[in-house]
Amino acid sequence: MTMSYKMDLGKMKITSEMLEKYASEVIKEIEPFFKPKAIAVIGASRDVNSPGWVTFKILLENSQKGVLKAKVYGVNIKGGELFGQKLYKSISEIPDQIDHAVILVPAKYVPSVLDECGKKGVKVASIISAGFSEIGNVELERKVLETARKNGIRVIGPNGLGVFDAWNGVDTMFLPTTKMADGKELLACPRPKKGYIMFLSQSGALGVSVLDYMYGEGIGLSKFISYGNKIDVDEIDMFFWALKDDTVRAVMIYMEGIKSLGRALVNVAREFSKHKPIVILKGGKTKAGARAVASHTASLAGDVKVYEAAVNKMGAIWAEDLIEFLDATKALAFQPPAAGNNVAIVTDGGGAGILATDKAERVGINLPPPSEKLLSKLKQAQKDGIIPSVATFANPYDISGSAGDDSYAVALESVLEEENIDAALVIALHHPPLLTPKFVDKIASVASKFKKPVVAVDIGGTGMAKWVRERFDDLGVPSFPTPERGIVALNALIRYGMFLKREGVLDEYLDKWRPIA
Repeated sequence: MTMSYKMDLGKMKITSEMLEKYASEVIKEIEPFFKPKAIAVIGASRDVNSPGWVTFKILLENSQKGVLKAKVYGVNIKGGELFGQKLYKSISEIPDQIDHAVILVPAKYVPSVLDECGKKGVKVASIISAGFSEIGNVELERKVLETARKNGIRVIGPNGLGVFDAWNGVDTMFLPTTKMADGKELLACPRPKKGYIMFLSQSGALGVSVLDYMYGEGIGLSKFISYGNKIDVDEIDMFFWALKDDTVRAVMIYMEGIKSLGRALVNVAREFSKHKPIVILKGGKTKAGARAVASHTASLAGDVKVYEAAVNKMGAIWAEDLIEFLDATKALAFQPPAAGNNVAIVTDGGGAGILATDKAERVGINLPPPSEKLLSKLKQAQKDGIIPSVATFANPYDISGSAGDDSYAVALESVLEEENIDAALVIALHHPPLLTPKFVDKIASVASKFKKPVVAVDIGGTGMAKWVRERFDDLGVPSFPTPERGIVALNALIRYGMFLKREGVLDEYLDKWRPIA
């Protein structure tokens, strides 16, 4: 899809049919980024500290392991050999057809390299090289784009990290997975496991830091696209791709600025949001931040109020900070949207329930008192010895430190059966003696019966607390280490549900929604 075609998208109302049509066209163009048959690393280097050494090594290893279903070739103007593989002096010398070029040569050589790629029939290029408009070399960047267009090559970059695809093994990031410190090999830039989140970022450094965090938290990733100066492939293209990608259930975007396609982005994103949720974190909200943006990726930060209004029109979730950015996306990838803002809090710790209540009120979540029907049901469970006699039911539903596995299951199922309850926060503190590891599975089993979102919290940094949260995540119930973060995540599901309801598509969305297998 050409730039002029994208500009046309800013002048029209995008329908679902149009979204499907454009998606099919874009997918054909950019598929080699994610499913290449052969990759050429142009700038593969024998210098172990260079980006070309790391990128070639990672792609070659992924290919040899069978994770990447593509042949990998190295190109170095001096030729030679690396990792037992021949280095070709030019892409034209490679005997195979190449559909994805990863370019890591100095900026001034990129246009001529693209011309060679065009003659070779390359379809897409990840330009990792920096030294373009971000440092004032606007004319050189313009020449890169013109050369790419002339040769029919779609470009991610320049001045970015390119693509990491956890499902297909494409990894153009030039960052080593480990580094040595005090004589030990430590994880430095781990790649997250397979998951269902697509992450788009203008900042490569921030993007990699987020990947590091996701790895540590056990959050899975579908794809990471670091497009730097974003001269060609952008959010619009990736929305079209994500629409048809079953490994993408939510999209998170770190954005510094929108160049000339703001209206088109809003139009496409608004229709896309009816199918999959978007979470946006904006860098450059202050005057000082805007100045930093201009020197970082040559983007125009603009008035934050304008961006906030655009994000709301998109139906996207506006994240205030990095933690909210991650927590909201995780919740939206795991759970269905809420049909309203009436929430029940089930807890075995009174203090934690109070903290959640305070946060809920601050963000506009309603905690309705129990109906007579619900009270009767819960009191019967007390008589039956399932819920402790000391439990209180005022919402929060405090089943107390005497609760057992079944106490949680019965309390949660009872509140979710209520028509006026749209979602639940389960504060599942693992410390009480009657709780066994099975309580996590029982809570998740109850949650899976309803198309109402359930978010879990367990506070602590010990092995058991981490195990509980990981187990919840594995079972499709997003978990968090504080009540406040649990509420913020749940609020994202409420806000997304409200957008779908306003658009008249909530029931259709919920009919199609399925838990992560």
